[in-house]
Amino acid sequence: MDRSHGEWRSAEVSTGTTIIAVRYNGGVVIGSDSRASMGGTYVSSRVINKVVQVSDKIFCCMSGSLADAQAVTNAVIHQLNFHSMQMGELPLVLSAASVMRDFCYKYRDELSAGFIVAGWDCKKGPQVFQVSLGGTVLEQEFTIGGSGGTYIYGYADAKFRSGMTREQCLTFTTNALSLAMDRDNVSGGVIHLAIVTEAGVERQLIPGNKLPVFHRI
Repeated sequence: MDRSHGEWRSAEVSTGTTIIAVRYNGGVVIGSDSRASMGGTYVSSRVINKVVQVSDKIFCCMSGSLADAQAVTNAVIHQLNFHSMQMGELPLVLSAASVMRDFCYKYRDELSAGFIVAGWDCKKGPQVFQVSLGGTVLEQEFTIGGSGGTYIYGYADAKFRSGMTREQCLTFTTNALSLAMDRDNVSGGVIHLAIVTEAGVERQLIPGNKLPVFHRI
């Protein structure tokens, strides 16, 4: 019996994604597309929110295997909650990145997921960390991840400037995600954004018909 048409049912679910975070003076902007795929070709969902709040003012973005990324994210949320109860204070952004790094390193042979951790804390203010598969942690002014990231490194290198304002960071992030979604067949849907500052968290959703358009073939 030919089962080739049903292979997508057992294919690995991937976030096949574009994720990005940018630090500015006073806060961070973190964002992603909303598409999930199976086997790199079949779009299984258009509405996945990959910008996940792991603590009061700390978010992560996930890429790679959706099941792996969700499992690690849930474990990190649990550990950070426990840490907060023990210490009597909110965790630092570096602490969240370190906890995520430990999971990624410990299960490096089983996991297929990468993360961005970004947020604000009372010790160092706004911070952005890339946590790669295998447990490497890098603090950066901005970072990009996921399959769509390969399409927009040139744009990001050309347009990013240190010291950008909040609005400039929002424009930079939205444009970068829109360009990646236009080129990467497994990135798409809507844009989820979170802006994190000392004052709190603001979430934004940009629907597909409101995305900036750069060209039409």
